[in-house]
Amino acid sequence: MKISKLIMLLVLVCMQSCVNSSTQPEVSPEENAEDVKQIIEAKNAKIINWYSEGEIDSVANHFAENSIQFPPNMTPIRGRENFKAAWKQNVQIGQWNFSLVTQDVKLCGDLATELGTYTLDFTANENSPIPSMSDKGNYVVLWEKIDGDWKVLWDAPVSEMPMAMPAADSTSTE
Repeated sequence: MKISKLIMLLVLVCMQSCVNSSTQPEVSPEENAEDVKQIIEAKNAKIINWYSEGEIDSVANHFAENSIQFPPNMTPIRGRENFKAAWKQNVQIGQWNFSLVTQDVKLCGDLATELGTYTLDFTANENSPIPSMSDKGNYVVLWEKIDGDWKVLWDAPVSEMPMAMPAADSTSTE
């Protein structure tokens, strides 16, 4: 529930800043929302491969220094270095395979908001503290153009899968 509110707030803030800001840089005629969508889709294709190959430094290069990733059911990962540390641990416990489908991109100056869907298949290895799993859902990513390159600023996936219910206690007697 908190992530849904966060995403709504993110979209509203981005939309409001574009509407109210007279100092917002103009989008160049050479770059429109469709162009940026194609750039993002190309970056996502690389990112998907790098996650599956465990190439976290390569993934992290597409994140801003002050990025925030909001993994489901966890505290946010703040900053590129913390992102690298967390994901380098994650790839040690199993295979991560993502698919990302960009549905829409809204562009406002040097900010772009990507809306899409994802699937995730995690195959645990013998050292994994968590079991293999599959997930699917939606995501919102706020991209920022930094030094001429689009970088992930905020990454917020929202799972559509119901949370696992605790197993009933079979030892209790009533």
